[in-house]
Order: sequence, then structure tokens, then C-alpha cells
Amino acid sequence: MAAIGDKLGKDIVEAMKARRQDHLTALRMVKSALRSKEIDKREPLTDGEEQAILTTLLKQRRESVEQFTKGGRPELAAKEQAEIAWIEGYMPQAAGEDELRSLVVAVVQQIAAENGGTRPGPKEMGAMMKATQQKIAASGLRADGKLVSELVKAELAKG
Repeated sequence: MAAIGDKLGKDIVEAMKARRQDHLTALRMVKSALRSKEIDKREPLTDGEEQAILTTLLKQRRESVEQFTKGGRPELAAKEQAEIAWIEGYMPQAAGEDELRSLVVAVVQQIAAENGGTRPGPKEMGAMMKATQQKIAASGLRADGKLVSELVKAELAKG
């Protein structure tokens, strides 16, 4: 395992020493997910693959919080919320809305330049999302897909 796995191992030991059972359980679950994927792949995971797994785990937790809140189970929602905070500690810094907006504008301008000055419209949403996600990944940031989608949609609507 790469950098995330190393940090995770150290944090599991710390959680054991501090006897923080909830934290320890969440960290072990993350380590298990990473290890499982590594076994399936039959070679060590890259940092990008580890981040993708953590992103999936975060998405699952957020959906659980929503379901528990709707179902009137605030104690379970709070537990999931705590796990989200712990998992996010292993992710790179999330990009802010202003930073994402500037990336989206840059991608729109780049695609317009490649198409002879023709600005992309709402029909090119898929291509724009793909290009924007690649630019975000290349810059070493992470971003909420829903927010990126809203920003891309707004920028294309300006057309």
C-alpha cells in the first residue's frame, strides 16, 4: 500500500493505544477495503486508486447519513458522520468552490480554443465533465462531483 496505507497503519496503532474503539473500527474498515482491492488487483495500489476507494467509502457514508436522518435514527447518522470525518483525514485537500469555478472556466476556454473558438454548449456536458475531472485530478485536488457538475452546467448555460 502507498502513503495512505502507511499513515493508516500508524493511526490504527494510535487508536488501539488510546482505546478509541469507534475510531479503531472505522480505520480497520478502511484498511480492509484497501487490502481487499489490493488482493483483487494482485499488486500494490497507486495513490490514485487508494483515493478512489476512499472516495467510494465517503460516498457510501454520506448516503447512509441521509438515510438514517430520514429514518429518524440520529445516533446512527452521527456515527456515520464521525466516520466521514476520519476518512476525510486521509484524502487530499478538497478544492474550494472558487478554485473549482476557475478550473471549469479554464476547461471551457481550452475546449473552445480547440474547436476554433466555438464555445461548448449544454450538449457537451459529458465531455466537459470528463475534461474537468481530469484537470482536477492533474492538479492534485479532490472535489465533490455534484458541485463540479453544477459549476459545469452553469458555465455551459452561459453559452
